[in-house]
Amino acid sequence: MAKTAADIVKMKNEVQMVDFRFTDLIGTWQHFSMPARELDTSLFEEGVGFDGSSIRGFQEIQESDMILFPDPDTAFVDPVLEVPTLVIICDVYDPITRQPYTRDPRYVARKAEAYLKQTGIADTSYWGPEAEFFLFNDVRYSAEPYATFYFIDSIEAWWNSGKELQPNFGGQIPPKRGYFPVPPADTQQDVRSKIVQALEQVGVQVEIHHHEVGTAGQAEIDIRFDTLTRTADKIMIYKYIVKNVARKHGLTATFMPKPLFGDNGSGMHTHQSLWKGETNIFYDETGYAQLSKEGLYYIGGLLKHASALLAFAAPTTNSYRRLVPGYEAPINLAYSQRNRSACCRIPVYSKSPRAKRVEFRPPDPTANPYLCFAALLMAGLDGIQNRLDPGEPMEKDLYELPPEEAAQIESTPGSLAKVLDVLESNHDFLLRGDVFTPDLIETWIAYKRENEVDPVAIRPHPYEFYLYFDA
Repeated sequence: MAKTAADIVKMKNEVQMVDFRFTDLIGTWQHFSMPARELDTSLFEEGVGFDGSSIRGFQEIQESDMILFPDPDTAFVDPVLEVPTLVIICDVYDPITRQPYTRDPRYVARKAEAYLKQTGIADTSYWGPEAEFFLFNDVRYSAEPYATFYFIDSIEAWWNSGKELQPNFGGQIPPKRGYFPVPPADTQQDVRSKIVQALEQVGVQVEIHHHEVGTAGQAEIDIRFDTLTRTADKIMIYKYIVKNVARKHGLTATFMPKPLFGDNGSGMHTHQSLWKGETNIFYDETGYAQLSKEGLYYIGGLLKHASALLAFAAPTTNSYRRLVPGYEAPINLAYSQRNRSACCRIPVYSKSPRAKRVEFRPPDPTANPYLCFAALLMAGLDGIQNRLDPGEPMEKDLYELPPEEAAQIESTPGSLAKVLDVLESNHDFLLRGDVFTPDLIETWIAYKRENEVDPVAIRPHPYEFYLYFDA
């Protein structure tokens, strides 16, 4: 049953602080707090003001005033803070029009869900992201005009196998061998379990956790599927809890896709399905991999728009250190059952109609989940509406194809700059139903180019000294 404002106000005697959280355009949680005594139902009716000019991708200084409206159904007691704190996720509104703010990522997600219903294709979409991450013991980095470096360390990293650690117990995980050794090789079982306990404590149901392929503490915790906006909420909670529980145990968590050279990166494989009432419209007992025509057309939309989608789904320069051949990277614009070398996979673990879904593998956890999931849905719906044929499935290991066959399969673009260019020219499918707005897309592209693409492109890379210093 949905919570009401009155339900939340009753909780204020159980806590000392109330924390209001919202997501900036890039995908980072922001917050401010007030004493619990200040919480009353008027806050849910009138909103809480804040300065939008200080938030990435939001307002300029001459129009900085904005309002948060708390969503009572999202409230939970923070499981990691020492001071008892009630957290409420909020929607962003314009104080003049009193309308939702078009660059609020959560609003985009809610509009995508509304548009799905308007199409008549389905009533509900379900989402199951698998966000991977690393837990390191030590991280240092600097980017000065005269010096730049990064340094990463982990007690289970292969490069520590020969160090005098007094004692060195051995058993470090070799590259690409982290799937699934038991403790003591897996040094982080208890930490992951405590993360799971914290997630379950706030209502984020977990299905499984394990060490991932990479050395040096790569991990995966899979949360149970839910509706689009609610799943995006849960990804924000997930990242927050992973980082804070890790810090309490002397570790630091990162969701950047490729922190280590020569080993697997971290993805966010995203499972999705469409339902009309109690019927999963992706299921057809007689279809390929028991997938319906609607499911195939949905894949057709994902494949057609994949390059533009990556501007939201793999939205950092570092994302394209992961999206390269090998390391299980899903760079091939093809689909298949079971095949993890294709960017669209149809899991076949279960023959149940309820379990039939499409997995889109290129996203990574630097994505803003509200924008990522909304964009994927819009591409899939475009595929269904225009009956986009995804072609024949690929059952082979796409990394081992002969050159003449490999040349026939299109790949994802190799840089953030390229996918932003594609998004700039191909985004009409995102504008339907006013889900995305031209203003949001223009702001996203401009921000990414100015703050990420260009600064990385113009800086000397440390490896260039190895290549060229003695030229």
